[in-house]
This record gives sequence, C-alpha cells and structure tokens, in this order.
Amino acid sequence: MKAFLSIFISFLLISCVAQQKLHWPDKHGPQWNGTVPDSASKGLPLKWGGEKEENIIWKTPLERLGHSTPVIAGKKIWFTSATEDGKQQFIYCLDSNTGKVIHHKLLFENSNPEPLGNTTNNYATPSCFLEEDAVYVHFGTYGTARLNPDTAEIIWQRRDIEVRHYRGPASSPIIYKDLLILTFDGVEDKQFTLAVNKHTGKDVWKTKRSVDFKDLVDGKPKREGDFRKAFDTPALAEVGDQTVLLSVGSRAAYGYDVDTGKELWILKHKNYNAAVRPLWLLKEQMVIINTGSAKANLHGLKLSPDTKGDVTDKPVWSQRRASRYCMPVYKDGYIYQITHDGNVSCIDVKTGETKWKEALVRSFMASPILVGDKVYIFDTFGESFVFEASSKSFNKLASNHIDDDFSACVAVADGSLYLRGKKFFYKIGRK
Repeated sequence: MKAFLSIFISFLLISCVAQQKLHWPDKHGPQWNGTVPDSASKGLPLKWGGEKEENIIWKTPLERLGHSTPVIAGKKIWFTSATEDGKQQFIYCLDSNTGKVIHHKLLFENSNPEPLGNTTNNYATPSCFLEEDAVYVHFGTYGTARLNPDTAEIIWQRRDIEVRHYRGPASSPIIYKDLLILTFDGVEDKQFTLAVNKHTGKDVWKTKRSVDFKDLVDGKPKREGDFRKAFDTPALAEVGDQTVLLSVGSRAAYGYDVDTGKELWILKHKNYNAAVRPLWLLKEQMVIINTGSAKANLHGLKLSPDTKGDVTDKPVWSQRRASRYCMPVYKDGYIYQITHDGNVSCIDVKTGETKWKEALVRSFMASPILVGDKVYIFDTFGESFVFEASSKSFNKLASNHIDDDFSACVAVADGSLYLRGKKFFYKIGRK
C-alpha cells in the first residue's frame, strides 16, 4: 500500500509539473530566435521606468553577480548568480506574479576558481534551459546540473569536465530530444562540444573542434590559447531529414549531426571570441553566422542536405562590422542587428545589403527581441528603445530609462517584460 501511495504521489507531482507552460525556456525564447509569440506579447507596453517608475509592476533586489538571462515556466523565473570571486554559485527562482524569492540556493562551491582576466564577464553567465520537468543549470567547468523545478534540488550533477576558460564561461546549454548539449571553447587544447544524457548526465558523444588555429609559437599556443576561446551558444536547423547543430567557435563555424556529433561541414574564419548565437532562417534555409570579436564578419550561408565539408567560400554574402554580443532578429526577409557600440542596422538576408543604419552611440550586450512589427533593444546603462521593424528607415517609437545596469537578454511572458538588472529584477507590464 505504501509503495502504491508513493507511486501515486510521484505521478501527481509529475503531472503538476507537466502542466507548467514553457513561456521562455531558452535565453532567446521558445523559438530560440528572439521572436516573442503573439500569445505572450499582447498588452506589452511601449513606455516604462523614469522617475515615476511607470509600468514597473514589481522589482526585487538581487544579490551577487550574473549575466544569465532569465527563463520562465509557469509562474517561476529562473536564473543564476555568483560571488564576484567565483567561489560560490547560486540558482535563483522568483514568483512571476509577485517577485517573491522562491529559491535562492547555493549549488556549487569552488575553492580556487580561475581568475577571469577581464572586467566584462563573471561566474554566472551561461543561462538555464527549461523543460516541463527540469531546470538545467550550467556554469562551465565549475558545474552542470539538472534540478527539480518544484524544489530546486539537484537530480544529477557533473563537476568533472575540466576546461580552462581563461576569460570565464559563457556558452549556454540546449536540449535536443534526450541530449543536453554543452559547448566548451577553452584555452590550451580544450575546445569541444559534449552531449550528455539529460536524464543521467552521462556522456553520449564528444566532438573536438577540427580547425587548425595556426597560433603556435615554439610549439605552444599564443597567449596560452586565448585566440582559441569562444563563448557561443549553439542553435539547431532542420535541413532535409537531418537535424544539424549549428555552432560557432574560434577560427571556424561548424555544422554537426546532432544525434551523433559527426562534423558535417566547416566554415573557416579569421576571428575569435565568438559569442553570438547562429540565427537559423527556416524560410530561406539560411544560417546567419557571426564570427566573433570586435572585427567580426557576418555571413549568410545557405544549407541543404548537400552541404558538406569545407564551405568557407560558400556564403551567399558576407559583411564586416557585426555585433560582438547581440544576436539579430528576423522579420519578412530582413534582420535587425544592434552592435555592442550602438549601431542599429537592417540587412536584406537575400543579398546582405544594408538597407539602413542608425548610430545610437550606446553600449549593448543584450540581444534584441521582436514583438510583432516592433524591435525592442536594451542597453547596458538602463536605456531602452523600441523601433519599427521596417526595411525603409529607422523609426523610433519609444525610449525609456531605468536606473540600473543591464547585460542579460530580456524574457517575455503573459504580456510582461522581465528584466534582470545588476541591482534589481524588474517586471514591466501595463498597470
């Protein structure tokens, strides 16, 4: 009888979790491309903040640091944080209705974390990934775990994947079927993609980067391998009857068979520090690839079942001056890009032609979101702008200010914006 009750209670718990709607399960939303579903965008305001804190429904003070983007399922908002020295790493969970802290739990302790070597990154940059019955948390080499979304208890964890990040971890995990896919582009000879079983955490496949970095000096990588480092989060593309993992690393972008990890194609480039997720355009069967760093290139590469081997000379178009951190958004044949130093542009994906450009002279880390026919962008110092998604010209519809610093991408659910600031977490909606 006790065994039956235990099984019945477990079934009820699983059923309850399964009913939670995945509003924003990935750092770039339910479609992984920054597009807000119509069902979630209804009622989103154009104006917020200022001295009267217009349309700020609640704000919750935050402790410690983190760049990770919030992800949302049901009425729970999940994100990570860490101490400035990286010795402690936490999971946060907030109630989306009230802003109340549901969980603020220490997950990992590190006795001697590697120094970041820069003032941009911190020890809680990779974002979580959500399923109805799981929260996947990743801190690079410092730890990966699957959590129970009801209790935030660890179901399994991995702390044995040894990589020198050198500049800190940043690549976020993704889920494909039963695989949790992790990207490690460290220094020395540690650049690889790893797929583990999402139920157990055990390795399924591992594929090393194949490019020749051409960085050896007296047989050793230049600057300890700093030019091998990247921060990219992969994407997926349905190409024919195959699902392709799209991944950008230092000196090359790759297409992998996501089921096996087999390398299908490679596009070599001259950049490093790739941090912008590839953008898959289903209608055009094209991937937009950003090669990373301040002098990055943007490539439009058509994919088909015949895309194999070295495709370095195959892009339909290429252009200089891509964004360092921000993934573009797409609408009706055009992408809208914001660079780290505030240049907004509209690009024709068929030709690569820039239709217009506007200099905002701001600093940006967060990727834009597309809300119907509007693009929302958020700078690092609390300024935000809404402009029309039009190929004709830059038409600003609104500008707003919140007295805080922002680096994480915004999340959207049930007609509200969810912004992670440095000091506070904000819910923005129509009052």
